Amino acid sequence: MAKQYETVIGLEVHVELSTKTKIFCGCSAKFGGKPNTHTCPVCTGMPGALPVLNKKVVEYALKLGTAANCQINRYNRFDRKNYFYPDNPQNYQISQLYLPICHDGCLEIETEAGKKKIRIHEMHMEEDAGKLIHDEWEDCSLVDYNRSGVPLIEIVSEPDMRTAEEVIAYLEKLKMICQYLGISDCKLQEGSMRADVNLSVREAGSQKLGTRTEMKNLNSFKAITHAIEGERARQIELLEEGKKVIQETRRWDDNKESSYPMRSKEDAKDYRYFPDPDLMPVIISEEWIEEIRKEQPEFAEEKAERFQKEYGLPRYDAKILTQSRHMADIFEETARRCGQPKKASNWLMGETMRILKEKGMDPEKISFTPTHLADLILALERKEINQQGAKQVFEQIMEKDVDPLVYMKEQGLLMVSDDGAIEAAVEEAMAENQKTVEEYRSGKEKVLGFLVGQVMKKMKGKADPAKVNALLREKL
Repeated sequence: MAKQYETVIGLEVHVELSTKTKIFCGCSAKFGGKPNTHTCPVCTGMPGALPVLNKKVVEYALKLGTAANCQINRYNRFDRKNYFYPDNPQNYQISQLYLPICHDGCLEIETEAGKKKIRIHEMHMEEDAGKLIHDEWEDCSLVDYNRSGVPLIEIVSEPDMRTAEEVIAYLEKLKMICQYLGISDCKLQEGSMRADVNLSVREAGSQKLGTRTEMKNLNSFKAITHAIEGERARQIELLEEGKKVIQETRRWDDNKESSYPMRSKEDAKDYRYFPDPDLMPVIISEEWIEEIRKEQPEFAEEKAERFQKEYGLPRYDAKILTQSRHMADIFEETARRCGQPKKASNWLMGETMRILKEKGMDPEKISFTPTHLADLILALERKEINQQGAKQVFEQIMEKDVDPLVYMKEQGLLMVSDDGAIEAAVEEAMAENQKTVEEYRSGKEKVLGFLVGQVMKKMKGKADPAKVNALLREKL
């Protein structure tokens, strides 16, 4: 009988914080910018330049630690992690090893298999390194220090995950919490959320952990899923052949869908950590922690539950709308203004999501005013516009945040409410289509749709189809 294997996965997640400035200097932490323009003597590692801690970084770390049910180290400090690499200008990275800011937390995830708690070993603050750009045309490597010194929180989980599905659920939960807290946009494609996957396999039922490998260079959930499946298969194949898995760091190539070794796995001793002599320990008061706790927002799960109770939304709608805090806020304001929560939800989950997908936009980029969507919903309710016209208006609301009532008047999209004009169009359509009229009168109900279409054509789509339908039946 073939052996059964279990995958054991732990993650190291780096979240780049959306502070205005870097962790130890006043340079901009904004993504992009011309290479080496967001730099100064501190973040380029010039001799004698001294770091000064950005208080906002500590605040953001406390917010995330509290949201992830962590213990807070009231006394924590920074350490130097020594290694040489061209994008690391000081030849050391300022991080936290001995006394990290947060430890022993957990997040609850939900998958097809049900709910599960994933333990968090620790969270620590550190600075990001610069970025190497390999120029194949010139056959050289260039370095951009704009990212050097951008603040990071590293979240180290326990090896509690067993499948790619659990890993993605954990990352999505972490991403959602960070976005709700407003501490990071977590854009994987911009590197503001990066995950290293530590993975090992063992025989099912065994309590002993196998030899793990660490996979880097994972910048999408799809790449993470592929990397987990690929590495699991590679390790099982080695064990089946009686070979050993080597503890090493591997780089995942998403184009080739395979990983290759980068270096043998280092240990803390390889980095010669010692307390940073230029930075004072960080002492956190009980008052500050209490303040952070009071400021915690209503997170997605609580919000979704409230939306179901307060607005009578189905669970599915509530779950989708609360995946983005910005989308949830737009829904709530729209529903409050128009008093039609289900219709507000339908517009956001239907047309809004469609346009976002077409343009490859994030829900956070929605810039229209909820009042404008509410006014459009009410105009539809009052039958001042038909569904087709409303979709046209909504596209303009999404793009330019137009006032729907003004736009409808300017573009001549308002429905004709004059019964006399509709009656005249009905009579005209009947006179022009005598054969169809006879067919209807002889029992062919289906042809009514054709006559409705003819009237709508004459009205240039500006009549209420229900009214046209009723009038036609009366006349016929």
